[in-house]
Amino acid sequence: MEVTKVDFRPATDVDLEDIIKLTNLCFEEDTPLEYAQVVWDECKSDNNQIYLNGYIGDELVAHAKITIVPTIYKKLGKFAILNHVCVKPIMRRHHLGTKLLDEIFRICQDRGVNTVELWSKNFRTAAHALYKKYGFEVVDAKFFAKDI
Repeated sequence: MEVTKVDFRPATDVDLEDIIKLTNLCFEEDTPLEYAQVVWDECKSDNNQIYLNGYIGDELVAHAKITIVPTIYKKLGKFAILNHVCVKPIMRRHHLGTKLLDEIFRICQDRGVNTVELWSKNFRTAAHALYKKYGFEVVDAKFFAKDI
C-alpha cells in the first residue's frame, strides 16, 4: 500500500489522547493521559513548542514534537530540537517519516531556524537509518543527563 496524502497540522486539545497512545506504543513508554494533559495545558500557548501530527483521514499516523530555541548568540542563532518523532508501526515503510521530516523542516525554515537537532533512543535503529538518509549527521557520541 503506497500512501499518497498525509495531512499535517499542529496538535489541538482533542488530539492529546491519540498522541499519547501513539507515542507510548512507538517509544515503549507509559505516559498517563492525565500527566500529559497537565503539561499540555501549561505549554500549549507557547509558540516555540509545536506538537505536529500527520493524519490519513481521521487516523493519527505520524507525530513529532518541535521545540524552537531562540538564543542571543549570533553563530547559534535559532535552533530546533526534535523529539518523539514517530510513525504508527503498521504505517511504516510508506515514506511517512520522510514526509514528516519534510514538514518539520518547512516549519523550521519558516520560523528562521538555523539548525535542527534530535536525539533518538538506541533501540530505534530504523529511525536512525531514516535520519541519516535525510541528511542528519551524528555530531557527538555523548549525551549527558542527570535526574533532579
